Amino acid sequence: MKTIGMIAGNGRFPFLVAQEIKKQGDKVVTVALKEEADKDIENFCDETVWLSVGKIQKIIDTFKDRNIDTAIMVGQVKHAKIYSAITMDLRALKIMTSLVNKKTDTILGAVVREFEKDGIKFLPSHIYLKHLLAPKGLIVGKKLNSDEDKDAQFGFKMAKSIAGLDIGQTVVVKDKSVLAVESIEGTDECIKRAYSLGGENAIVVKVAKPNQDFRFDVPVIGTRTVDTLESNKIRAMIIEADSTLILDKDLVMAKAKQAGVTIIAM
Repeated sequence: MKTIGMIAGNGRFPFLVAQEIKKQGDKVVTVALKEEADKDIENFCDETVWLSVGKIQKIIDTFKDRNIDTAIMVGQVKHAKIYSAITMDLRALKIMTSLVNKKTDTILGAVVREFEKDGIKFLPSHIYLKHLLAPKGLIVGKKLNSDEDKDAQFGFKMAKSIAGLDIGQTVVVKDKSVLAVESIEGTDECIKRAYSLGGENAIVVKVAKPNQDFRFDVPVIGTRTVDTLESNKIRAMIIEADSTLILDKDLVMAKAKQAGVTIIAM
């Protein structure tokens, strides 16, 4: 039996990972991020320690005190929180001041290396949930017509381009025009902005980065995503096959079907 250290952000992701770890007969000790994690995560773990996002030294110490040398980082942390110096300890501040830039990949890559200095290695975030990766093809909903398919292809290229620059991983397109590009605000706010600018029946495209580091970032959609798509009258969502997790897939498909939203993995 191993003990896996889990750093938990928000959403369903941490719950599903904790369940899979325990299903495999291992223990899970979770550092739940105060600003993000759901209180109920305590019910799914062998031990839970609540710490703020920027307390790098305390998180490392929590794992080292329990002889944990394998960890996993799961669940969303709103990007704006990463840039807040309010909760940062000295080790986190040292990381931030040493960076060549403050892109998300740069920050989280430096954090991972800091843990490695103390003998703690991170697993790919999706390693326990690979069975939830989206297969290529139509997931749910009506097929796209010719114009919509052209928008989807156009949007996929645009999304890959911005993802390669580590700007964001989502674009919203309509009539071969980019309505909104995801940045620090996150996918949901990007979709809302697109609806305010271009109205209904746009297409959302969410992809992995060309050199995605799955240790600290994996594209995820779930029921909350479908709620956002429905409330902003999105026609379809395109995700990247074999690189995007669909959490609670049966519920996602049922809600998308009811909302009249198509989901396709390209």
